[in-house]
Amino acid sequence: QGQLVESGGGSVQAGGSLRLSCVASAHTFSDACMGWFRQAPGKEREMVALIGPGGIGIYYGDSVKGRFTISRESAHNTVYLQMNSLTADDTGMYYCAAAPWCSTTISPNVVQTWGQGTQVTVSS
Repeated sequence: QGQLVESGGGSVQAGGSLRLSCVASAHTFSDACMGWFRQAPGKEREMVALIGPGGIGIYYGDSVKGRFTISRESAHNTVYLQMNSLTADDTGMYYCAAAPWCSTTISPNVVQTWGQGTQVTVSS
């Protein structure tokens, strides 16, 4: 079974930036749609950003468009999420995910592998 290990979460003031990283096993990373979901307390898990194999096909949730950037580095089996202009609404647990395909309407139920999550807290 694949493994995803996230890092880079933390606390930041509104308007600040954070960069999340997720290292995957080679088997998990190579042909997968990689991405990030987040979940705030009392809310459903939502798609934040997805990137297809080879970086072809990038999708963002509406609430993060223009502020977040997803990228992947094949040499290190790593996917990144650069988060700028953070607001309190971005607070939540961020999960790295590997899915068989990318779509703006992808359900969390489609995800095959989840990371353990990294907390992002934005104070206003």
